[in-house]
Amino acid sequence: MTTDVDSLNRDVLSLLEEPDALLYMSAESVRELIVAYRNKGLCSKRWKSIEEMVVAIENDFYVKILPLKKEHMKTYAKMEMNEAQGHKDSSDHVIIAHAITEHLPLISSDTRFEFYRNQGLDLIFNRK
Repeated sequence: MTTDVDSLNRDVLSLLEEPDALLYMSAESVRELIVAYRNKGLCSKRWKSIEEMVVAIENDFYVKILPLKKEHMKTYAKMEMNEAQGHKDSSDHVIIAHAITEHLPLISSDTRFEFYRNQGLDLIFNRK
């Protein structure tokens, strides 16, 4: 979770600042944040505990955490992987499958995500 608006391009920032925007986060993204907090101390200066950080996602940032379901895993299982660019990050793949299944746009700065558009990903690319 960043409050560093410099890492967001103008278009993405305007989407996130839209008062009526509904923001969602995959439980897989939350899992990655928990791992980063434990291993690297990510955001440990801001929150005293991992649980406090997770609660803040919904209560302070107004982002709804979406649980993973069997349907998301089915999408993940049938996805073609971006082997040409060496995209082997299974967490990325689960997050992409989650977005595809739920028909939700996914904001990312990862150039390798473009590959998944032809599989149904609605990608909003954050050009830094």
